[in-house]
Amino acid sequence: MTRESHSTTGTHDAFPSPPPGCPAHGLGPGALHRLHEAEDLGELYEQLREQHGQVAPVLLHDDVPMWVVLGHTENLHMLRTPSQFCRDSRIWNPLLEGMVKPDHPLMPLITWQPICSHAEGDEHLRLRGAVTGAMSTIDHRGLRRHINRSTQRLVNRFCEEGRADLVDQYAEHLPMAVMCEILGMPDEYNDRIVEAARDMLKGTETAIASNAYIMDALMRLTVKRRAQPQEDFTTHLINHPARLTDEEVGQHLRVVLIAAYEATANLLANVLRVVLTDPRFRAQLSGGQMTVPEAVEQSLWDEPPFSAVLGYFAKQDTELGGQRIRKGDGLLFAPAPGNVDPRVRPDLSANMMGNRSHLAFGGGSHECPGADIGRAIAEVGVDALLMRLPDVELDCAEDELEWRQSMMSSHLVALPVRFAPKPPQDVLQKPGHASVPAQRATWQVGAPQAAQPAPAAATQPTDAQPPAPTPEAAPVAPEPARPKGPWRRFLRWWRGN
Repeated sequence: MTRESHSTTGTHDAFPSPPPGCPAHGLGPGALHRLHEAEDLGELYEQLREQHGQVAPVLLHDDVPMWVVLGHTENLHMLRTPSQFCRDSRIWNPLLEGMVKPDHPLMPLITWQPICSHAEGDEHLRLRGAVTGAMSTIDHRGLRRHINRSTQRLVNRFCEEGRADLVDQYAEHLPMAVMCEILGMPDEYNDRIVEAARDMLKGTETAIASNAYIMDALMRLTVKRRAQPQEDFTTHLINHPARLTDEEVGQHLRVVLIAAYEATANLLANVLRVVLTDPRFRAQLSGGQMTVPEAVEQSLWDEPPFSAVLGYFAKQDTELGGQRIRKGDGLLFAPAPGNVDPRVRPDLSANMMGNRSHLAFGGGSHECPGADIGRAIAEVGVDALLMRLPDVELDCAEDELEWRQSMMSSHLVALPVRFAPKPPQDVLQKPGHASVPAQRATWQVGAPQAAQPAPAAATQPTDAQPPAPTPEAAPVAPEPARPKGPWRRFLRWWRGN
């Protein structure tokens, strides 16, 4: 039986109030949960699933009604049925009725814009075609080489210290450095643009100024590439047969830059945290039972970069997950609860290696076009960091880690680590191959005998070289270099070396 919930005006007056003592009692009109006030969204999602099924009524800021889609199948149906659901907020009942004020905290995400992620029909095909067409020109092998170089530059900033915060000094910088290169504005990458992107996504009082800073950089890039074409994403976007205007080019550059940045920064931080805190996970990586790409996919299942996306809107009266959805109702696409739907993952501890059916990158006509770029940044970023700092360890208790929560994402605040100080590395050198260590004198099995140990290759010079060790205090010789067999050559190819 269909359960009534929203009225035709988008309110929830059809739901009876829960009895006294119920956890939901008195939380909002209709005794509905306010998502933005939840202390633990994961726990709340499961409570909503138990109470209402795979689609549940909730409240946003200012008690604006919304549906949150919790089921994996239901999310996919919404994403893949444009005849019933769209991303055009101009049909949203609460907005039409004045419930959503101009200063609503979510207005930047709600307001309709003439961009591919909001457009429909032929206009969507035109704008989306330009974005995917420009994406198709990216050389992914060259991209992996650039990610490697960006990794070396970032690690060089802190490798001599022996300590670092892998969120503030690494995960929040690597995606921006790579995206600035892809877009064709490497000179714009600096601490300021990283801070502006983070500020925009936090929704602070200075978010508007931060957005203006980024848009100014993107519009200057658009004008420059219109006059001086190069082999980069922006030039290909401009030259696409869709003939985007400068304003359309700038707005789509913003969508690509910010969406890719936030999603990849969260993904990179999440994978690094699991590698550092779960001994089984790292043992699998070290033992070769789980590759870094498989580790990334596991993280996309367990901790999708965006836990929810606002929003989708019903174009007609319909039914979803046993709930009656009225024309003009709003819905939250929710990858986080969808990925742990018991019907899809009855055992959350089961390994999801090789399974890419998660919701992390969306689906349907609005599926993220840069999923492969995000995966490449996370895979190469984790792999290259571990090769540079193989002894890296968490520098605090795991339960001391903190997250900045919002309805849309869960962002790790800091990931402090420690490691043996390392010298800076030439950014043009391949990670992990900066020098050839001496052969161990006692090495016997599977290695030819040598009359004299091979001398170590000179490393990057530093300001002060340590004195040569005396025979009485000779250090233990390092492990011998492994021969570059087929597997090593394959790994080098995979990493873009």
